[in-house]
Amino acid sequence: MSFHTFGLSAELLRAVTEQGYREPTPIQTRAIPPILEGRDVLAAAQTGTGKTAGFTLPLLQRLATSSPRAGRGAVRTLILTPTRELAAQVEESVRTYGKHLPLRSAVIFGGVGIHPQVEKLRRGVDILVATPGRLLDHVSQRTVDLSHVEILVLDEADRMLDMGFIRDIRRIISLLPRHRQTLLFSATFTDEIRELANNFLTSPIRIEAVGGAAPPELVSQVVHPVDRERKSALLSFLIGTGNWKQVLVFTRTKRGADRLTRQLERDGIRAAAIHSDKSQKERTRTLLSFKRGTVRVLVATDLASRGLDIDQLPHVVNFELPLVPQDYVHRIGRTGRAGTEGDAVSLVCLEEREQLNGIERLLRCDIEKVVIAGYEPQSTRRRDSISSRRPLFGLSNGRGDQKRTQGRPGRSRGRSKRKTARNPMMEPSLSY
Repeated sequence: MSFHTFGLSAELLRAVTEQGYREPTPIQTRAIPPILEGRDVLAAAQTGTGKTAGFTLPLLQRLATSSPRAGRGAVRTLILTPTRELAAQVEESVRTYGKHLPLRSAVIFGGVGIHPQVEKLRRGVDILVATPGRLLDHVSQRTVDLSHVEILVLDEADRMLDMGFIRDIRRIISLLPRHRQTLLFSATFTDEIRELANNFLTSPIRIEAVGGAAPPELVSQVVHPVDRERKSALLSFLIGTGNWKQVLVFTRTKRGADRLTRQLERDGIRAAAIHSDKSQKERTRTLLSFKRGTVRVLVATDLASRGLDIDQLPHVVNFELPLVPQDYVHRIGRTGRAGTEGDAVSLVCLEEREQLNGIERLLRCDIEKVVIAGYEPQSTRRRDSISSRRPLFGLSNGRGDQKRTQGRPGRSRGRSKRKTARNPMMEPSLSY
């Protein structure tokens, strides 16, 4: 199947071709036709599946081929996203695919001055991408008119609910016309998402583009057991010996992200942090430096686990495991995209054993454990053998014999089973 199959306009097909895309992804194949028909859609799609183009292309087609219900300047499509980064990237996609169409778009979010946004809204936009809080700021100041919205898109709806935006979403929807097309995209179909869909969608087409919580098939996963206090040293070692040029590292807290960034800089590795305490200008500048390669390591909190769109990102590192297993899938979904392979590395200490077990239960597979020679978790081995009968990281106690052989270590890819490590710098964690 090709994009021509959908009956998209020549202008949209030209933009798609210029981006180098020839065949639609599964979510695009299933979502574009009903959206073009004007149907409401409830879709479950993981990150990296092409869902943004899946709703952007058909809504651009509908706006370009229909007469506006109101005069020039009215917002015709509203796209709500949970974070500033995602809002900026969705609006960039709108501009990219709509570059040959006479449609205007804008993005509004907090953390930056409101007056430039007001001026852009006054000039009129067809498509508005916004975060809920800043949009309500404009509503209160009467700088935006939502009474003529024809299409509403709730992107990463589950994330918006997790971040406590449900009341804001309800208030925004109350300001929209009752007769509209609504598209809801979520990573999973939770009870809260179903309730939201029941309240605000009309006879929606339900689409599940992915099954379960499987990570991208091209993502190679590995766990390196290590003492908590030696994580930063191991990370610097991996980056240096592997000559990693572009690494996205996740921490659980903003303070931890800043602390790790300073340590990497002391180790001679150019790094920068991105989290909610940074101004939007700082975050945009940091992300651009990372994409350009002037910053080697980007340290982020889960704020960035969705929405970051970095072409051919080769390495994602979980410096600390997330508390919610599903966030692990979102994190590692930043790599292994668009047909390219990627590595997802997790540095796991004894205190994170329960989080690791939860992740493996979610994935329904064991992630391979590989101990790096020289970074063996001495304290965890001693404590586990004395105080617990449960095997550490799902492995048996006692050291056992280990051999080193040549080659690249085997990694858990998708749902594949554990393989044997074959790297002279690494030892397989058979038992300890």
